[in-house]
Amino acid sequence: MFDLDLWREIFQSVNKNRTRSLLSGFTVAFAILLFVLLFGIAKGLENTFAEAFADDATNSIFIRTGETSTAYKGLQAGRKIQLKNEDQDYIVDEYGNKVEYITSRIYKSVNASFQNEQNNYQLRAVNPDHQYLERTKVIHGRYINEADIQNETKVVVIGRLVDEDLFLKTTPIGKYINLNGIQYKVVGVFEDDGGDNEERMIYMPLSTAQRIYGNNDYVDQINLSYNPELDFDSALDFSLDLEENLKKKFLISPVDQRAIRVRNLATEAQQVNQMTTGLGIIIIVIGFGTLIAGIVGISNIMIFIVKERTKEIGVRKALGAAPKSIVSLILLEAILITTIAGYIGLLVGMGVLELIGPSLETYFIKDPTVSTNLVISATITLIIAGGIAGYIPAKNASRIKPIVALRDD
Repeated sequence: MFDLDLWREIFQSVNKNRTRSLLSGFTVAFAILLFVLLFGIAKGLENTFAEAFADDATNSIFIRTGETSTAYKGLQAGRKIQLKNEDQDYIVDEYGNKVEYITSRIYKSVNASFQNEQNNYQLRAVNPDHQYLERTKVIHGRYINEADIQNETKVVVIGRLVDEDLFLKTTPIGKYINLNGIQYKVVGVFEDDGGDNEERMIYMPLSTAQRIYGNNDYVDQINLSYNPELDFDSALDFSLDLEENLKKKFLISPVDQRAIRVRNLATEAQQVNQMTTGLGIIIIVIGFGTLIAGIVGISNIMIFIVKERTKEIGVRKALGAAPKSIVSLILLEAILITTIAGYIGLLVGMGVLELIGPSLETYFIKDPTVSTNLVISATITLIIAGGIAGYIPAKNASRIKPIVALRDD
Protein backbone atom coordinates (compact mmCIF):
# COMPACT_ATOMS: atom_id res chain seq x y z
CA MET A 1 0.00 0.00 0.00
CA PHE A 2 1.27 3.50 -0.86
CA ASP A 3 2.70 5.18 2.24
CA LEU A 4 2.42 8.94 1.75
CA ASP A 5 4.33 9.77 4.92
CA LEU A 6 7.23 7.56 3.86
CA TRP A 7 7.53 9.28 0.47
CA ARG A 8 7.19 12.71 2.04
CA GLU A 9 10.07 11.84 4.32
CA ILE A 10 12.15 10.60 1.38
CA PHE A 11 11.65 13.85 -0.55
CA GLN A 12 12.45 15.86 2.56
CA SER A 13 15.67 13.89 2.97
CA VAL A 14 16.62 14.45 -0.68
CA ASN A 15 15.87 18.18 -0.43
CA LYS A 16 17.78 18.52 2.85
CA ASN A 17 20.88 16.80 1.45
CA ARG A 18 20.98 18.30 -2.04
CA THR A 19 24.74 18.00 -2.53
CA ARG A 20 24.70 14.35 -1.58
CA SER A 21 21.72 13.67 -3.85
CA LEU A 22 23.26 15.57 -6.76
CA LEU A 23 26.52 13.62 -6.47
CA SER A 24 24.64 10.34 -6.44
CA GLY A 25 22.51 11.37 -9.41
CA PHE A 26 25.44 12.73 -11.41
CA THR A 27 27.27 9.40 -11.20
CA VAL A 28 24.27 7.55 -12.62
CA ALA A 29 23.39 10.20 -15.23
CA PHE A 30 26.95 10.39 -16.51
CA ALA A 31 27.19 6.60 -16.81
CA ILE A 32 23.94 6.43 -18.83
CA LEU A 33 25.00 9.41 -20.95
CA LEU A 34 28.28 7.75 -21.94
CA PHE A 35 26.46 4.47 -22.54
CA VAL A 36 24.02 6.16 -24.93
CA LEU A 37 26.75 8.03 -26.82
CA LEU A 38 28.96 4.98 -27.25
CA PHE A 39 26.23 2.69 -28.51
CA GLY A 40 24.76 5.48 -30.64
CA ILE A 41 28.06 6.04 -32.44
CA ALA A 42 28.47 2.29 -32.92
CA LYS A 43 25.00 2.15 -34.48
CA GLY A 44 25.91 5.08 -36.74
CA LEU A 45 28.96 3.24 -38.06
CA GLU A 46 26.84 0.14 -38.61
CA ASN A 47 24.34 2.25 -40.59
CA THR A 48 27.17 3.62 -42.75
CA PHE A 49 28.39 0.14 -43.64
CA ALA A 50 24.85 -1.08 -44.28
CA GLU A 51 24.15 1.84 -46.64
CA ALA A 52 27.33 1.14 -48.60
CA PHE A 53 25.86 -2.24 -49.63
CA ALA A 54 22.19 -1.19 -49.63
CA ASP A 55 21.69 -1.06 -53.38
CA ASP A 56 23.94 -3.92 -54.47
CA ALA A 57 23.65 -7.65 -53.89
CA THR A 58 26.34 -8.62 -51.38
CA ASN A 59 27.43 -11.50 -53.63
CA SER A 60 28.15 -9.15 -56.54
CA ILE A 61 31.24 -9.11 -58.74
CA PHE A 62 32.11 -6.09 -60.91
CA ILE A 63 34.34 -6.38 -63.98
CA ARG A 64 35.90 -3.17 -65.31
CA THR A 65 38.63 -2.55 -67.85
CA GLY A 66 41.28 0.05 -68.54
CA GLU A 67 44.59 0.22 -70.37
CA THR A 68 47.40 -2.29 -70.09
CA SER A 69 50.29 -1.14 -67.92
CA THR A 70 52.74 -3.87 -68.96
CA ALA A 71 53.91 -5.12 -72.34
CA TYR A 72 52.99 -8.77 -72.85
CA LYS A 73 53.59 -11.33 -75.61
CA GLY A 74 54.76 -8.73 -78.09
CA LEU A 75 51.90 -6.32 -77.33
CA GLN A 76 52.82 -2.87 -76.04
CA ALA A 77 51.66 -1.24 -72.82
CA GLY A 78 48.87 1.32 -73.08
CA ARG A 79 46.55 -0.95 -75.05
CA LYS A 80 42.87 -0.20 -74.28
CA ILE A 81 40.81 -3.24 -73.28
CA GLN A 82 37.22 -3.15 -74.47
CA LEU A 83 34.50 -5.50 -73.21
CA LYS A 84 31.86 -6.78 -75.63
CA ASN A 85 28.63 -8.78 -75.54
CA GLU A 86 30.60 -11.91 -76.31
CA ASP A 87 32.50 -11.54 -73.04
CA GLN A 88 29.28 -11.81 -71.07
CA ASP A 89 28.39 -14.91 -73.11
CA TYR A 90 31.87 -16.32 -72.42
CA ILE A 91 31.41 -15.93 -68.65
CA VAL A 92 28.02 -17.63 -68.75
CA ASP A 93 29.37 -20.52 -70.85
CA GLU A 94 32.50 -20.93 -68.74
CA TYR A 95 30.99 -20.53 -65.27
CA GLY A 96 27.28 -21.23 -65.78
CA ASN A 97 26.62 -23.05 -62.50
CA LYS A 98 28.48 -20.43 -60.48
CA VAL A 99 26.67 -17.42 -61.95
CA GLU A 100 23.33 -16.38 -60.43
CA TYR A 101 22.59 -13.15 -62.37
CA ILE A 102 24.63 -11.28 -64.95
CA THR A 103 24.32 -8.02 -66.88
CA SER A 104 26.43 -5.68 -68.95
CA ARG A 105 26.31 -1.91 -68.51
CA ILE A 106 26.73 1.12 -70.74
CA TYR A 107 26.89 4.57 -69.15
CA LYS A 108 25.68 7.80 -70.75
CA SER A 109 24.82 11.32 -69.62
CA VAL A 110 21.56 12.53 -71.15
CA ASN A 111 19.35 15.57 -71.16
CA ALA A 112 15.80 14.39 -70.47
CA SER A 113 12.69 16.46 -71.12
CA PHE A 114 8.93 16.08 -70.93
CA GLN A 115 6.73 18.95 -72.06
CA ASN A 116 8.17 22.07 -70.33
CA GLU A 117 10.34 20.22 -67.79
CA GLN A 118 13.91 19.08 -68.40
CA ASN A 119 17.02 18.04 -66.50
CA ASN A 120 20.29 16.13 -66.88
CA TYR A 121 20.53 12.53 -65.71
CA GLN A 122 22.74 9.47 -65.84
CA LEU A 123 21.59 6.72 -68.18
CA ARG A 124 22.43 3.05 -67.69
CA ALA A 125 21.81 0.59 -70.50
CA VAL A 126 21.42 -2.86 -68.94
CA ASN A 127 20.06 -6.39 -69.25
CA PRO A 128 16.99 -7.60 -67.29
CA ASP A 129 19.13 -9.30 -64.61
CA HIS A 130 20.32 -5.87 -63.55
CA GLN A 131 17.15 -5.43 -61.49
CA TYR A 132 18.25 -8.16 -59.08
CA LEU A 133 21.88 -7.13 -58.94
CA GLU A 134 20.98 -3.52 -58.12
CA ARG A 135 18.06 -4.51 -55.88
CA THR A 136 15.84 -2.17 -57.86
CA LYS A 137 12.22 -2.00 -56.70
CA VAL A 138 9.70 -1.29 -59.46
CA ILE A 139 6.84 0.73 -57.97
CA HIS A 140 4.90 1.45 -61.19
CA GLY A 141 4.82 -0.43 -64.49
CA ARG A 142 7.55 -2.95 -65.26
CA TYR A 143 11.29 -3.38 -65.68
CA ILE A 144 13.25 -4.08 -68.85
CA ASN A 145 12.63 -7.62 -70.16
CA GLU A 146 14.13 -10.04 -72.68
CA ALA A 147 11.69 -8.95 -75.39
CA ASP A 148 13.08 -5.41 -75.10
CA ILE A 149 16.61 -6.77 -75.56
CA GLN A 150 15.69 -8.95 -78.55
CA ASN A 151 13.66 -6.24 -80.31
CA GLU A 152 15.90 -3.29 -79.35
CA THR A 153 12.81 -1.57 -78.00
CA LYS A 154 12.98 2.18 -77.35
CA VAL A 155 11.69 2.05 -73.79
CA VAL A 156 13.05 3.32 -70.47
CA VAL A 157 12.52 2.78 -66.76
CA ILE A 158 12.98 5.96 -64.73
CA GLY A 159 13.87 6.57 -61.10
CA ARG A 160 11.38 7.93 -58.60
CA LEU A 161 13.06 11.35 -58.49
CA VAL A 162 13.11 11.59 -62.29
CA ASP A 163 9.36 11.05 -62.14
CA GLU A 164 9.04 13.83 -59.55
CA ASP A 165 11.23 16.21 -61.58
CA LEU A 166 9.60 15.82 -64.98
CA PHE A 167 6.09 14.43 -64.57
CA LEU A 168 4.59 16.97 -62.21
CA LYS A 169 0.90 16.58 -63.00
CA THR A 170 0.62 13.21 -64.71
CA THR A 171 1.68 9.59 -64.43
CA PRO A 172 4.77 8.76 -66.52
CA ILE A 173 3.72 5.23 -67.52
CA GLY A 174 2.98 5.15 -71.24
CA LYS A 175 4.27 8.70 -71.83
CA TYR A 176 7.23 9.52 -74.08
CA ILE A 177 10.35 11.13 -72.67
CA ASN A 178 12.92 12.92 -74.85
CA LEU A 179 16.54 11.84 -74.28
CA ASN A 180 19.03 13.89 -76.31
CA GLY A 181 16.45 14.42 -79.05
CA ILE A 182 15.14 10.83 -79.21
CA GLN A 183 11.74 9.75 -77.88
CA TYR A 184 11.50 6.76 -75.51
CA LYS A 185 8.40 5.27 -73.95
CA VAL A 186 8.38 5.13 -70.14
CA VAL A 187 7.33 1.62 -69.06
CA GLY A 188 8.28 1.70 -65.38
CA VAL A 189 9.24 3.75 -62.32
CA PHE A 190 11.62 2.38 -59.69
CA GLU A 191 12.98 3.25 -56.28
CA ASP A 192 16.38 2.31 -54.88
CA ASP A 193 17.76 2.15 -51.33
CA GLY A 194 21.06 3.53 -52.65
CA GLY A 195 19.85 7.10 -52.23
CA ASP A 196 18.98 10.09 -54.39
CA ASN A 197 21.71 9.54 -56.98
CA GLU A 198 20.39 6.07 -57.75
CA GLU A 199 16.82 7.33 -57.96
CA ARG A 200 17.84 9.98 -60.51
CA MET A 201 18.90 7.23 -62.89
CA ILE A 202 17.29 6.13 -66.17
CA TYR A 203 17.55 2.53 -67.44
CA MET A 204 17.14 1.37 -71.02
CA PRO A 205 17.72 -1.95 -72.84
CA LEU A 206 21.39 -2.61 -73.52
CA SER A 207 20.78 -3.55 -77.17
CA THR A 208 18.87 -0.33 -77.79
CA ALA A 209 21.72 1.82 -76.48
CA GLN A 210 24.28 -0.14 -78.51
CA ARG A 211 22.33 0.45 -81.72
CA ILE A 212 21.55 4.13 -81.11
CA TYR A 213 24.72 5.34 -79.42
CA GLY A 214 27.42 3.50 -81.35
CA ASN A 215 26.00 0.78 -83.57
CA ASN A 216 28.39 -1.73 -81.96
CA ASP A 217 28.43 -4.43 -79.31
CA TYR A 218 30.71 -2.64 -76.84
CA VAL A 219 29.92 -2.50 -73.12
CA ASP A 220 31.51 -0.44 -70.33
CA GLN A 221 31.22 -2.96 -67.54
CA ILE A 222 29.97 -6.45 -66.67
CA ASN A 223 28.29 -7.14 -63.33
CA LEU A 224 27.31 -10.52 -61.99
CA SER A 225 26.36 -12.26 -58.78
CA TYR A 226 27.77 -15.64 -57.87
CA ASN A 227 25.74 -18.60 -56.65
CA PRO A 228 24.73 -17.84 -53.03
CA GLU A 229 25.54 -21.43 -52.08
CA LEU A 230 29.26 -20.72 -52.57
CA ASP A 231 31.09 -20.10 -49.31
CA PHE A 232 33.53 -17.22 -48.92
CA ASP A 233 36.63 -19.16 -50.03
CA SER A 234 34.83 -20.60 -53.07
CA ALA A 235 33.50 -17.16 -54.03
CA LEU A 236 36.97 -15.68 -53.73
CA ASP A 237 38.48 -18.49 -55.83
CA PHE A 238 35.77 -17.92 -58.43
CA SER A 239 36.58 -14.22 -58.83
CA LEU A 240 40.34 -14.89 -58.95
CA ASP A 241 39.87 -17.60 -61.57
CA LEU A 242 37.57 -15.31 -63.55
CA GLU A 243 40.15 -12.54 -63.55
CA GLU A 244 42.93 -14.94 -64.58
CA ASN A 245 40.93 -16.34 -67.51
CA LEU A 246 39.85 -12.91 -68.73
CA LYS A 247 43.48 -11.79 -68.72
CA LYS A 248 44.38 -14.83 -70.80
CA LYS A 249 41.50 -14.08 -73.20
CA PHE A 250 42.66 -10.48 -73.74
CA LEU A 251 46.40 -11.36 -73.69
CA ILE A 252 47.11 -9.34 -70.56
CA SER A 253 50.06 -9.90 -68.25
CA PRO A 254 49.10 -11.75 -65.03
CA VAL A 255 50.74 -8.97 -62.99
CA ASP A 256 48.89 -6.16 -64.78
CA GLN A 257 46.49 -4.60 -62.27
CA ARG A 258 45.01 -1.89 -64.51
CA ALA A 259 43.79 -3.63 -67.64
CA ILE A 260 41.19 -5.89 -65.98
CA ARG A 261 39.83 -5.20 -62.51
CA VAL A 262 37.55 -7.74 -60.84
CA ARG A 263 35.97 -6.46 -57.62
CA ASN A 264 34.32 -9.05 -55.39
CA LEU A 265 31.96 -7.63 -52.75
CA ALA A 266 32.40 -10.80 -50.72
CA THR A 267 35.87 -9.60 -49.71
CA GLU A 268 34.59 -6.17 -48.75
CA ALA A 269 31.59 -7.63 -46.93
CA GLN A 270 33.86 -9.89 -44.88
CA GLN A 271 36.15 -6.97 -44.01
CA VAL A 272 33.15 -4.89 -42.95
CA ASN A 273 31.76 -7.76 -40.87
CA GLN A 274 35.11 -8.22 -39.15
CA MET A 275 35.36 -4.49 -38.51
CA THR A 276 31.81 -4.17 -37.15
CA THR A 277 32.26 -7.27 -34.98
CA GLY A 278 35.50 -5.91 -33.54
CA LEU A 279 33.95 -2.49 -33.04
CA GLY A 280 30.91 -4.05 -31.39
CA ILE A 281 33.10 -5.95 -28.94
CA ILE A 282 35.05 -2.79 -28.09
CA ILE A 283 31.86 -0.78 -27.61
CA ILE A 284 30.32 -3.50 -25.41
CA VAL A 285 33.46 -3.68 -23.25
CA ILE A 286 33.64 0.10 -22.89
CA GLY A 287 29.88 0.43 -22.42
CA PHE A 288 29.66 -2.17 -19.71
CA GLY A 289 32.86 -0.81 -18.20
CA THR A 290 31.06 2.52 -17.95
CA LEU A 291 28.10 0.82 -16.28
CA ILE A 292 30.39 -0.97 -13.83
CA ALA A 293 32.07 2.35 -13.02
CA GLY A 294 28.61 3.80 -12.42
CA ILE A 295 27.67 0.86 -10.20
CA VAL A 296 30.87 1.24 -8.18
CA GLY A 297 30.30 4.97 -7.91
CA ILE A 298 26.71 4.71 -6.71
CA SER A 299 27.69 1.89 -4.32
CA ASN A 300 30.41 3.98 -2.71
CA ILE A 301 28.10 6.96 -2.39
CA MET A 302 25.35 4.85 -0.83
CA ILE A 303 27.77 3.37 1.70
CA PHE A 304 28.87 6.91 2.57
CA ILE A 305 25.23 8.05 2.85
CA VAL A 306 24.36 5.24 5.27
CA LYS A 307 27.51 5.91 7.30
CA GLU A 308 26.62 9.59 7.42
CA ARG A 309 23.11 8.78 8.67
CA THR A 310 24.16 6.35 11.41
CA LYS A 311 23.14 8.73 14.21
CA GLU A 312 19.85 9.44 12.45
CA ILE A 313 19.20 5.70 12.30
CA GLY A 314 19.99 5.44 16.02
CA VAL A 315 17.46 8.16 16.82
CA ARG A 316 14.82 6.43 14.68
CA LYS A 317 15.42 3.12 16.44
CA ALA A 318 15.31 4.80 19.85
CA LEU A 319 11.92 6.25 18.90
CA GLY A 320 10.66 2.79 18.01
CA ALA A 321 11.23 2.63 14.24
CA ALA A 322 11.28 -0.92 12.91
CA PRO A 323 14.41 -2.09 11.01
CA LYS A 324 12.18 -2.68 7.98
CA SER A 325 11.09 0.97 7.85
CA ILE A 326 14.69 2.17 8.08
CA VAL A 327 15.78 -0.11 5.25
CA SER A 328 12.78 0.92 3.13
CA LEU A 329 13.55 4.62 3.63
CA ILE A 330 17.17 4.36 2.47
CA LEU A 331 16.43 1.83 -0.26
CA LEU A 332 13.61 3.83 -1.85
CA GLU A 333 15.67 7.01 -1.68
CA ALA A 334 18.50 5.25 -3.57
CA ILE A 335 16.07 3.88 -6.19
CA LEU A 336 14.38 7.29 -6.62
CA ILE A 337 17.66 9.13 -7.19
CA THR A 338 18.97 6.44 -9.53
CA THR A 339 15.75 6.36 -11.59
CA ILE A 340 15.49 10.12 -12.04
CA ALA A 341 19.21 10.51 -12.79
CA GLY A 342 19.14 7.60 -15.25
CA TYR A 343 16.20 9.15 -17.10
CA ILE A 344 17.98 12.50 -17.26
CA GLY A 345 21.12 10.80 -18.60
CA LEU A 346 19.00 9.05 -21.23
CA LEU A 347 17.33 12.29 -22.36
CA VAL A 348 20.62 14.20 -22.50
CA GLY A 349 22.34 11.39 -24.41
CA MET A 350 19.53 11.11 -26.96
CA GLY A 351 19.49 14.90 -27.29
CA VAL A 352 23.25 15.05 -27.91
CA LEU A 353 23.01 12.33 -30.57
CA GLU A 354 20.15 14.19 -32.25
CA LEU A 355 22.11 17.46 -32.14
CA ILE A 356 25.47 16.22 -33.43
CA GLY A 357 24.11 13.46 -35.69
CA PRO A 358 24.22 15.43 -38.99
CA SER A 359 27.78 16.66 -38.38
CA LEU A 360 29.02 13.12 -37.69
CA GLU A 361 28.29 12.07 -41.29
CA THR A 362 31.60 13.78 -42.14
CA TYR A 363 33.25 11.02 -40.08
CA PHE A 364 31.20 8.24 -41.74
CA ILE A 365 28.78 7.97 -38.81
CA LYS A 366 25.24 8.02 -40.20
CA ASP A 367 22.07 8.45 -38.11
CA PRO A 368 23.61 7.58 -34.73
CA THR A 369 20.81 6.20 -32.60
CA VAL A 370 20.48 3.79 -29.74
CA SER A 371 17.78 1.30 -28.91
CA THR A 372 15.48 2.61 -26.17
CA ASN A 373 15.16 -0.93 -24.81
CA LEU A 374 18.94 -1.18 -24.51
CA VAL A 375 19.20 2.07 -22.56
CA ILE A 376 16.23 1.19 -20.36
CA SER A 377 17.90 -2.14 -19.57
CA ALA A 378 21.11 -0.33 -18.64
CA THR A 379 19.16 2.09 -16.45
CA ILE A 380 17.32 -0.76 -14.73
CA THR A 381 20.70 -2.40 -14.12
CA LEU A 382 21.92 0.74 -12.40
CA ILE A 383 18.67 1.03 -10.42
CA ILE A 384 19.06 -2.54 -9.20
CA ALA A 385 22.72 -1.85 -8.40
CA GLY A 386 21.72 1.33 -6.56
CA GLY A 387 19.10 -0.62 -4.65
CA ILE A 388 21.53 -3.34 -3.67
CA ALA A 389 24.16 -0.73 -2.81
CA GLY A 390 21.68 0.96 -0.51
CA TYR A 391 20.13 -2.21 0.90
CA ILE A 392 23.26 -3.93 2.21
CA PRO A 393 24.64 -1.05 4.32
CA ALA A 394 21.09 -0.01 5.35
CA LYS A 395 20.37 -3.56 6.53
CA ASN A 396 23.60 -3.62 8.51
CA ALA A 397 22.89 -0.20 9.99
CA SER A 398 19.35 -1.21 10.99
CA ARG A 399 20.80 -3.97 13.16
CA ILE A 400 22.97 -1.59 15.21
CA LYS A 401 21.77 -0.94 18.70
CA PRO A 402 20.47 2.62 19.21
CA ILE A 403 23.06 3.41 21.91
CA VAL A 404 25.92 2.35 19.63
CA ALA A 405 24.53 4.34 16.70
CA LEU A 406 24.14 7.47 18.81
CA ARG A 407 27.80 7.23 19.94
CA ASP A 408 29.06 6.84 16.36
CA ASP A 409 31.52 9.48 15.19
